[in-house]
Amino acid sequence: MPLIQVVITLIVVGILLWLVNRFIPMQESIKSILNGVVVIAVVLWLLNVFGLFHSLSRIHVGT
Repeated sequence: MPLIQVVITLIVVGILLWLVNRFIPMQESIKSILNGVVVIAVVLWLLNVFGLFHSLSRIHVGT
């Protein structure tokens, strides 16, 4: 995946998260959980894009 596509995706995710936090009324605890889930998902996606997550997917259980 080209670097520019990764940057554009990060910008879009950031803007969407900002819009949700700014304009959708919800409790602060729910916003914190939502922000945490999005950050974890983005970090996992970035690890996968750069090939660092691939080594974790090779773990075999029971063999």
